[in-house]
Amino acid sequence: NEVACKPPLEELNELIGLHTVKKEIDNIVNFATVQKLRKEKNLPTTAVSYHLVFTGNPGTGKTSVARIIAKIYKELNILSSGHLVEVASSDLVAGYVGQTAIKTQEVINKAIGGVLFIDEAYTLIDENGQGFGQEAIDTILKEMEDHRDNLVVIVAGYDELMEKFISSNPGLKSRFNRYIHFEDYGPQELYQIFISLCEKNKYTVNEDA
Repeated sequence: NEVACKPPLEELNELIGLHTVKKEIDNIVNFATVQKLRKEKNLPTTAVSYHLVFTGNPGTGKTSVARIIAKIYKELNILSSGHLVEVASSDLVAGYVGQTAIKTQEVINKAIGGVLFIDEAYTLIDENGQGFGQEAIDTILKEMEDHRDNLVVIVAGYDELMEKFISSNPGLKSRFNRYIHFEDYGPQELYQIFISLCEKNKYTVNEDA
């Protein structure tokens, strides 16, 4: 597979648009590379969180970028396998007290060594007073601590709702302090995406179309 052989940074840079996102990831990579070199030379390193908050509308490339970040983190030895486990809150929460922790734990076990990507993470906020979402958050925070050397969590969703989600819990606020905003694609970028999909699937677009 040609795409699988590409270096992840090259894969990232080939994505259409996402200029701010690419710049932010470039900053993370540069910092992590310096830390890696310092560690190899037995110099003091800076403790840093590699967990991320992705904000923006659906369809702006968040999952694709999360998958590439998992591979980048593997190259930098931040993670051991660099795979992505993508979930929604319904994959973490069960309808009975005590069951959510078990369900969340099973998901996290699959993600260890890679990235756990939680889309629309703000739906875990306990609005109905049943506490199941909070049970999932508590389990995630504990596992992030226990596996801090081999698990990265990326939470994603709409800007304001993600701000509310992170602010709802001191544990979340202390671990998630780097935000990457995904802008909506402009008309020209959407056109480029359409053309690239056509080329990938061996369609030709005539001038009239």
